[in-house]
Parts: sequence; structure tokens; C-alpha cells
Amino acid sequence: MSRESRKFHVPDELANLYDFANTLDLRHFVHHGVQHQQAEELGTPSALGDWMKERGLLERSGVPSPKTFDNALRLRGAIRDYLKCDPEERRRKTAIVEALNKAMEPFPLRVAGLGKDGMKLLPAETNAPAGLSVIVAELYDGASNGTLARLKMCAADECQRVFFDRSKPSSRRWCQTELCGNREKTRNYRERQKKEAETEE
Repeated sequence: MSRESRKFHVPDELANLYDFANTLDLRHFVHHGVQHQQAEELGTPSALGDWMKERGLLERSGVPSPKTFDNALRLRGAIRDYLKCDPEERRRKTAIVEALNKAMEPFPLRVAGLGKDGMKLLPAETNAPAGLSVIVAELYDGASNGTLARLKMCAADECQRVFFDRSKPSSRRWCQTELCGNREKTRNYRERQKKEAETEE
């Protein structure tokens, strides 16, 4: 579990998925006069290997192959596209679901009996892609138990950060209401004021 996932109280069983989706930081808003800089945590195969090792997703030191690297970026993009959809609409987005299915293919899973803990999905292989299979397993488990519906992408275009919605009705649209929510509300208010002024003229 990362410092970021801990800070925002993301359940342990979704922490790797949350962190992986947020390795691409597209935030480009100004906060307290400071422009947020966009960032890419997985810029190279070596960076992907370091990220995986930090989270215990890579058993040995090493650099994932270029093919694994490409597959990882494709998986991340498909996950982000899926989480961007409203939870109620995700299953109906055929093209997005198909892209996610294709992106998950290189990361096979197997079912294992763990005694009193019951059954669990585990990576089917022991190589570098196995660590990314753990993320696919979290995606499946979250969909099965309903927690994935609380993992969403911030509705603010200048943010697009994935967040875990802890609100009781699970109706949050922004990662932080006091920041992204207020910016959008202020922008909408100004647009309404502008239209009203134009109508009066």
C-alpha cells in the first residue's frame, strides 16, 4: 500500500489497482498560484520494474521486457478508460469493455484454494507479467464484491485523478470536492452569469 492510497483510505484490496491507474498524472490545474506539473511514473521499462518492486509485485530485481512494458501501458490506459465511465454505465460501454478484455489477456490468472481463506485468484505465471496479473485480480475481485464501483475518475477535465469514493451514497464526482468540485462549480457559475449578461444586452 502506498502513502497516497493510505492518505485517501483506499482499501488494501484495491491499493495496487489505484496506484497503477494513477501512475499517469494528467492534472494541469493551478492551485494557490502554482501550476500542477503533469507526470508519468512509468516512462521506461526500468521505471515500471522499479514501481513494481516497490510494491512487492516483482520478485527479483530486473527490467521488464519491452513487450511487457507496452502491455502494461495498454492495460493502464484500458483501466483508466473503464474507470472514467459512470459505474452504472461501465458494462454497457462495449468498446471500452472489449479494449479492457484485450488488455488483460497477457496477464493470466488461476484459481487457488487457500484453506480456510477460501478461493483466490493468483497469477498463473511467475515472470514479470505476474505482478501485473495481481492488478487484474484486484480489478476482478473489486467487480465481484462491488468495491470497484467506488473507484472512479475525477470528473474535472483538468484533473482526471482516480479516487476511491467513500461517501455513503457513493455519489461523489470529484476526487476532492473542496478543490476540483469548487473549481467546476465556480466555472459553471461564471458561465451562467456570462450568459445572463449576454441575454440582458
